[in-house]
Amino acid sequence: MSASTTQPGCLRLAVAQTRPVGTSAEGLALLREACVDARAQQADLLVMPEMGLTGYAWPLPQLSTLAEPADGPLCRAACALAREHRLALVIGYPERGAEGALYNAAQLIDAEGVPRLHYRKTHLFGSLDRDRFRAGDTLPKPVVLHGFRLALAICYDIEFPELARSYRLQDADVLLVPTANMHPYTSVATTLVPARAEENGLYVAYANYCGAEGGLHYCGRSSICGPDGRTLAQAGEAAPALIFADLRTDVLEQVRAAQPYLADRRPDLYLR
Repeated sequence: MSASTTQPGCLRLAVAQTRPVGTSAEGLALLREACVDARAQQADLLVMPEMGLTGYAWPLPQLSTLAEPADGPLCRAACALAREHRLALVIGYPERGAEGALYNAAQLIDAEGVPRLHYRKTHLFGSLDRDRFRAGDTLPKPVVLHGFRLALAICYDIEFPELARSYRLQDADVLLVPTANMHPYTSVATTLVPARAEENGLYVAYANYCGAEGGLHYCGRSSICGPDGRTLAQAGEAAPALIFADLRTDVLEQVRAAQPYLADRRPDLYLR
């Protein structure tokens, strides 16, 4: 596989909308297929849905058997795929922490197959998450890839403006969000994701499932939004899709130069 042909100051981003898988073997097979398709369209970075390597809606007993450490076999296999296809990846999986707790986790892996960023979901959604996972307690510092500072969030996290703003104050350029969002919460993709992008001058990539799993009916609408809040690419509701957008540092600079939100903030007024 050839190296990236992306010009300096550009990053070609792919977001996969998939149906949930039933086994980790299916998850790796689906990831491999997405890697092939993304690199065929010259993508530099591919974002998969929340816990895409295993499926999301597992009851706790099954989830406990699927969970692995951050350097476990599933993540090592994902690193090998990144290296094979010369493609950076964002993958989601159930992580077993050193202390035995379960976390809803994601990793950013570079095109050399090296994990660059590890994130544990910090905002847990109702009993669906709280009965199975422990919340993460840190927002890792963004890392640089292709000249862009990249940060991670997972699903419900994007619904909290404080999280996206915190990353922007850490100089993030792109927020990558593996997601398992279901009906009736379609306004997250159509309203909140563009708002998080525009109010912070960030690119936001939102990778959701379609179809059904364990009584959940996913609402699709995976998207990539520009720093002015415009939707650059969006999938439909019901079918798998692979969407693309070309991210540019000059666009970030132009939007931020015209956007006064950070400069006009009044942190002295806000509750902490």
